[in-house]
Amino acid sequence: VQLVESGGGLVQPGGSLRLSCVASGTNRFSMYVMGWHRQAPGKQRELVAATYVSSATTYNDSVKGRFTISRDNAKKMVYLQMSNLRPEDTAVYYCSAKFRGEPDFDSWGQGTQVTVSS
Repeated sequence: VQLVESGGGLVQPGGSLRLSCVASGTNRFSMYVMGWHRQAPGKQRELVAATYVSSATTYNDSVKGRFTISRDNAKKMVYLQMSNLRPEDTAVYYCSAKFRGEPDFDSWGQGTQVTVSS
């Protein structure tokens, strides 16, 4: 599956952004676990949020209550609504995917930069 992100940019602390990711190359999008990861300079890539085949979701503790992941299987889209952004949210955000039952995310987008700064 191929993934393309959009929606990054520069935002002030306390602001909001919505990231979008469109998938292609599969007719079984609904069978994929979709995630958003991020990587800040000098840090390891970390999982921010994931949405499962059952539509259950999981979040990194650092974004709970501020970020919301959602998916539209008909459009093969996954979104990350980010609110109350903080400078520490600054990172490159990657859309990711793994087929149901696979242990690791193995498909990645090219990344989109999110910068939170006044």
